[in-house]
Amino acid sequence: MRALWFLYKRELIRFVRQRSRLIGALLTPLIFWFLVGGGLGESFQSPSAQMMGRREGYFEFFFPGILALSVLFTAIFSTISVIEDRHQGFLQGVLVSPVPRAWIVLSKILSGATLGMFQGAILCGVAWTTGLRWELVPFLEASVLLFAMGAGLTSLGFVFAWKLDSVQGYHSIMNIVLLPMWILSGAVFPVEGGASFFRWISWVNPLSYTMQPLRDLLSLGVSHDFIKGLAVMLLLLFACVGLSIRMMDSRNA
Repeated sequence: MRALWFLYKRELIRFVRQRSRLIGALLTPLIFWFLVGGGLGESFQSPSAQMMGRREGYFEFFFPGILALSVLFTAIFSTISVIEDRHQGFLQGVLVSPVPRAWIVLSKILSGATLGMFQGAILCGVAWTTGLRWELVPFLEASVLLFAMGAGLTSLGFVFAWKLDSVQGYHSIMNIVLLPMWILSGAVFPVEGGASFFRWISWVNPLSYTMQPLRDLLSLGVSHDFIKGLAVMLLLLFACVGLSIRMMDSRNA
């Protein structure tokens, strides 16, 4: 457990010391939110909100997607360190130590999930100043969902980072995998109003099961799909952790 704590704390310290990474992870989603959300504004009305007799412009609709985007960026930046640690020799030193393989994986996942939840809380605080309001209990439930989302996406990023030796190649793969996952999750537009194959992709996209609960928690204060979204992220987490440990054992053999 001391080894797990050390590896976990190392990732958090690295994030705090890399101020450009902190600024980029926070400002990029905020700029995207203000430009796109403010540009569309009231010209967009959420179909689900209209069915409930509420008005919800794109600024409000897009905010949960911005939270997910912040978590996604954190997952990418957190797992890039796997490739950097391999090039610097740190990862080889950890692998030959008595530290269990699972601890190496979990330290990356827990740090990515913690940072994602932390950044989401900061974004919520900024959004509070723009007029968006929510209660404490729904906010805490949304934070739990963001933590699970960060853990699931970081574990998925770890699988790709472990197989790749190039930071540039990793960025290319993540642009092909994670960004389409985010776009087709209902974060940018309502999936139910898109083409039929979008709905099929959304059905197999684990991220799509967290977007609606997150949106409901922040707009309505309650979500009936909270447990489902949490369960899907945990399934993704367990599957990727098991695959990562198997890959580490086979590579080290």
